[in-house]
Amino acid sequence: MIEIVKLIIIFFIMVGAFLNLVAALGVIRLPDVYTRNHAASKASALGIMSILLGTFLYFYFINHHFNSRILLGIVFFFLTTPVAGHLIGRASYNSGVKLWDKSVQDDLKKSKNNPENRE
Repeated sequence: MIEIVKLIIIFFIMVGAFLNLVAALGVIRLPDVYTRNHAASKASALGIMSILLGTFLYFYFINHHFNSRILLGIVFFFLTTPVAGHLIGRASYNSGVKLWDKSVQDDLKKSKNNPENRE
């Protein structure tokens, strides 16, 4: 039984490390702030939550210690990362940061320029 738990712990930590690597590569390689923000907020948050879940399982099954702070960390990341990513993207758009030129359609710009949509 303990060997299966160790394999599950290793799986979660390795998946989390891989997702954090993908997020880092996405931040380096992607062309504009919006796609970089997407890579950083989605993959990194899932990677961190996976590593924290593996850590929680390690402490609970191997050391027989229930650590509620790790669970609170998972909940904190789950709630705050999408909000922060959205606010960074919105602030970037409202401050005039240009979109990537290739195959990006700005639907918000069309609705802002339309006089019927203004309040």
